[in-house]
Amino acid sequence: MGQVSVTLNGRTYRLECGEGEETHLIALAEYLGSHVDTMRRKFGQVGDDRLILMASLVVTDELWELRRQMQELKSTLAEARRDRSVADESSKHLQADLSARVSSAADRLEMLNDRLGDLAGGTTPPATRR
Repeated sequence: MGQVSVTLNGRTYRLECGEGEETHLIALAEYLGSHVDTMRRKFGQVGDDRLILMASLVVTDELWELRRQMQELKSTLAEARRDRSVADESSKHLQADLSARVSSAADRLEMLNDRLGDLAGGTTPPATRR
C-alpha cells in the first residue's frame, strides 16, 4: 500500500493509495490545491472546509462540463456514422445505376457497330429494305 502527503491550504494530509498510484494522487491533490489557492485569493481565509468545498465544486463543474461535451461528441459521432451509412448505401445504388447505364450504352454501341458493319459489307439493314 502506498502513502503520500499532500498539502491543501497550508494543512498537510497523509493519504493511502494503491501501490504505484502515488504520483497520480499527488497530481490530483496539486490540481485541487491550485483551485483552493484561487478561492483563498478571491474570498480570503474562510476556513479549510469551505475553501476545499468551493474548490471541489469548481472541479466537479469542470467534470460535468467535460462529461456534457463528451456526450455531445458521442451523439455527433453516432450521427456521422448514420450519415456515412446512408451515404454508403446511396453510393452503392448510384454505382449500380451507373453500371446499368454503361452496360446499356455498351449494348447500343455494339448494336450500332453491327449495323454499320452490315452497311459496310454491302447489305442493307432490315429496316431500310424494300
